[in-house]
Amino acid sequence: MTQPVRPDAPLILIADDVPANVELLIDQLHTLGYRTVTAQDGPSAVAACFEHRPELAILDVSMPAGDLGVDDRSTGFEVCRRIKRDARSARIPVIFVTALNDTTDRVKAIEAGGDDFLTKPHNRMVLGARVRSLLKLKAATDALEDSYRKLRELEKVRDDLMKMIVHDLKTPLTSIIATLEMLADGDLGAVTGSQQDALRDTENKAQELLRLIEDLLEVARIEETSISLDLEPLDPGSLVHEIMNDWTLRLQQERASTTIEVAPDVPPFPGDRSLLKRVFGNLIQNSLIHSSTAVELRIFARTDPRGVLFTVADNGPGIPPQYHEVIFHKFERVKTPNVPRVRSSGLGLAFCRLVVEAHGGRIWVQSAEGAGSAFHILFPVRPPAGAVVRASAGAGAAS
Repeated sequence: MTQPVRPDAPLILIADDVPANVELLIDQLHTLGYRTVTAQDGPSAVAACFEHRPELAILDVSMPAGDLGVDDRSTGFEVCRRIKRDARSARIPVIFVTALNDTTDRVKAIEAGGDDFLTKPHNRMVLGARVRSLLKLKAATDALEDSYRKLRELEKVRDDLMKMIVHDLKTPLTSIIATLEMLADGDLGAVTGSQQDALRDTENKAQELLRLIEDLLEVARIEETSISLDLEPLDPGSLVHEIMNDWTLRLQQERASTTIEVAPDVPPFPGDRSLLKRVFGNLIQNSLIHSSTAVELRIFARTDPRGVLFTVADNGPGIPPQYHEVIFHKFERVKTPNVPRVRSSGLGLAFCRLVVEAHGGRIWVQSAEGAGSAFHILFPVRPPAGAVVRASAGAGAAS
């Protein structure tokens, strides 16, 4: 005696215009413990998918097409296409059960998005095995999709919380820095040399924290809106030397050696001077803090068929290949054995990527563990669509 089907059992759509075929499938599926819903033509099959959201659909290929706009012999394929391209039903597995046994029909079934194909008369045990397999696959896919959705929700909560905290931190931190400057300058009374050194050191740390907060705000702003670029014609050689002048003292303190090579034929390109100096500053900073010994820093600029290509290379510990894409994502850091962990926000390279892409350019890394790193930045010689480049008589001169 057939056991009653549980009300929470998976629901399966049967679409076939031959009542005997429908009854056979209903009996077989009920015996296997599944609930069923039926349709007799193409339009009712599509409607049933949207209304009942079955866990799986079993479609005959040849049945009345109605208003689907195809030949009756291809109705099942068209139903499958419509199911698969609608977000409400895209993940419903489809099994074609048909008397057709031509290779062309199998190809059409695959192209339509079908998941399996059974030829009439089908074996009940084979049908049951195929149904169970596809239902397990759908359950796993649904679980993965649900996990991804929850992850995105958590990321949004994290980002919103981060922005709220950052905004709340910036105002008091600015006041702290101003007070430290006044103390160090003696505006609030005389201080000894050692006290002044301690105040300056504390002020520097506070400035680092303020820069981190500004990076967080900048990355959030760029992600939420299109970045506003103050473009001007930039001479690559002058830009590189201006950046290196800004870093002279820090490079001396770190005992870093530098090599600059700018090809004579490198053309000017449109860029936001302030943002690009921060981009190159982030790359230089990374080279310095991730090396346990005095770093050898090399900066190149040369002409590329696609524009102007900059390279910032070092002889540091290198980056394993599996991190070459990951490091450009927010809050991601390289985890390398035997290399001391460096305090980092994980925002610097994400900021670099956003700024470079806003310029219509591209940034990537070539590196191997223990063999140093080379970051390449490619800028087009024409500004991004819709951008305005301001005239600048002294654009090529270093400040």
